Amino acid sequence: MKKLDFYLADACKKDYVIGAYNFYNLETLKGICEGCARTKSPAFIALSEGGFSYIGENFIIPMVETVKKQYKIPLFLHLDHGKSFEMCKKAVDLGFDSVMFDGSSLPFEENVKQTAKVVNYAHKKGVFVEAELGVLAGVEDTVSADKSLFTDPEKAKEFVSRTGCDSLAVAIGTSHGAYKYKTKQQIQFGILSEIEKNIPSTPLVLHGASSVPAQFVKTINQFGGHLEGAAGTKEATLRKLATQHHIYKINTDTDIRLCYMAAVRKFLAENPSEIDLRKANKVAIQEIANFVADKNEKVFNCKNRI
Repeated sequence: MKKLDFYLADACKKDYVIGAYNFYNLETLKGICEGCARTKSPAFIALSEGGFSYIGENFIIPMVETVKKQYKIPLFLHLDHGKSFEMCKKAVDLGFDSVMFDGSSLPFEENVKQTAKVVNYAHKKGVFVEAELGVLAGVEDTVSADKSLFTDPEKAKEFVSRTGCDSLAVAIGTSHGAYKYKTKQQIQFGILSEIEKNIPSTPLVLHGASSVPAQFVKTINQFGGHLEGAAGTKEATLRKLATQHHIYKINTDTDIRLCYMAAVRKFLAENPSEIDLRKANKVAIQEIANFVADKNEKVFNCKNRI
């Protein structure tokens, strides 16, 4: 099985994105893996600190090793938004393939210092490190911010040089959560181009990039939910970012939650006497698989990359 460094270079060379899909339980993990197996796509399977805590560290590796054996595709276990050295160290020691240290809320010098500390430890264990510079607005799991702070292209060059991080998550106008754009979407392609010029050899990462599909929102609202005004990043924009820019990884968290909840809500509403949770979860797994396969092919351009 080819390793992460191969796909990192391959994605940058051939203009595709490796999808990073957050999972929260066995059902969401199976749905993601099945979708990627259909399209023969590599993927990051990502856990936030909240997901890490919910599943429990003793269950994570056995679950992941099991799906790797079953689906036989390149799956890279990734810590999403590790907020401390200690959290990143725990993930590295458990056997994660990749960790993200999120020092975006720290002053620049402290972010550099803490990121370099994580890089130094992780690289000794052969683990890939993603860092973040700039701030995304919105709320997602344990991460929240009221306002965006775009990544400074000049600071990005200094940051990568001083920390030695393997990739950099940039803030160019996306935001976390299901309510991304209260006004017209404004992705800062000019800032992105300047960042690419300054750090041409550094793969870039896009957070806050769920598309918040209207059909999931509609289904949730139809069957008892309340997500009025939910909106995400347009898929045409994501396709452009995936194929015309130096972004090799795009995170998808909110969409997986929406897909799962829409499927379960619909099933339970249409089958009010059903008490077998396996039936609802089986439907949800297939819906997630369909969504992931579609995203891999039509947005991330990563079909048949294995």
